[in-house]
Amino acid sequence: MLKSLHITLAYLTVIGFVIRGLWSITDSSMREQKWVRIAPHIIDTLLLSIGVFMVFSIGASFTDGWLVAKMLALLGYILFGVLAMRAASKPLKIAGFVAALASVAYLFAVAFSRSPFPLAAA
Repeated sequence: MLKSLHITLAYLTVIGFVIRGLWSITDSSMREQKWVRIAPHIIDTLLLSIGVFMVFSIGASFTDGWLVAKMLALLGYILFGVLAMRAASKPLKIAGFVAALASVAYLFAVAFSRSPFPLAAA
């Protein structure tokens, strides 16, 4: 059940990011609404909390290659996401948006394959 909730929250956070990223690129006033600024923090906190709990419950270690790769991809997703949301120019916002989506795609591939090299594991 926790794994399903974690996966659902992961998809929700990406869908929310795509919507907010598009609003950021188009300078939509929608992104200024209070719920738009609060909801991602709630979803991401739950997602990370459940993820950490699952790591310990499956006996994984934060030194496992796939988990390190997943954490690095998460860090990339966050940093590129900040660029997508806060950059001063539209080209930088677009670059951050694309890089964040590439990071999260890699993160998902690592999560499902449990390999830092998901294409080689397939």
